[in-house]
Amino acid sequence: MDRAELAAFLRRRREELRPEDVGLGPGARRRAPGLRREEVAALAAMSTDYYTRLEQQRGPQPSEQMLAALARALRLTDDERDYLFQVAGRNAPSQAVTATHVAPALLRVLDRLSDTPALILSNLGEVLVQNRFAEALYGDKSRLTGLARSEIYRWFTDPGERRIYPEHDRARQSRALVASLRAAHGSMGPRSRAGELVRALSRASAEFAELWERHEVAKRFEDHKVLIHPQLGEIEVDCQALFTEDQSQALLVLTAPPRTEAFEKLQLLGVLGHEQFEDIR
Repeated sequence: MDRAELAAFLRRRREELRPEDVGLGPGARRRAPGLRREEVAALAAMSTDYYTRLEQQRGPQPSEQMLAALARALRLTDDERDYLFQVAGRNAPSQAVTATHVAPALLRVLDRLSDTPALILSNLGEVLVQNRFAEALYGDKSRLTGLARSEIYRWFTDPGERRIYPEHDRARQSRALVASLRAAHGSMGPRSRAGELVRALSRASAEFAELWERHEVAKRFEDHKVLIHPQLGEIEVDCQALFTEDQSQALLVLTAPPRTEAFEKLQLLGVLGHEQFEDIR
């Protein structure tokens, strides 16, 4: 672990960011350029004291999870993320870390979506990051682990996952999820995490196994659907997806036409918060 280089790299990346780069307001007058240490710490879900010690060359060696969180908070590119791991004395990022490193370009767009549900998904349906409106609508999915991180896995193994869709639309959703997994499996291969998902779901769900045999392949770029919130009821939304160049991640944005009942309900999500959603579910 090169403490001096790690500290210098973190400090320089922090100083090059502006609050608006990460979706924060300008706040009070700043004495120094860039983000404050406490802002980076909050974005990375770690204590300010821990982050400060890293910049002062006296912190413990960060774990892979901590480094991945810092890479996301500082909006590092893939090359910068790999360098962060190297100077911290860690091996090249594992496949899991690489797969969940959010594309900075998508994060920049997400940072500016502060009034409607938006989230970034992997091609396996894993929530990588979501704004507070999406948390209020779906619950916080970003902290799940293992196969349960994939909405496709949860859909076929957890009956509660389907409550957000009207019963009449669940069969369509099942087909769409399997078709998207088929597309990911084709690009990632049978020995990938996509292959692991297919094998696990084929054992766990007869419905999945039957749909998988249809060999349907599709990536949804847009959709119109009805979602059910436990307090607000049905919300009719339009879904638009913005993909990275390699199609491995997508920014999903949910909107409704202005001055409609659905639009008003989406605005209310910001007031309700996701804690009540989790309690009810």
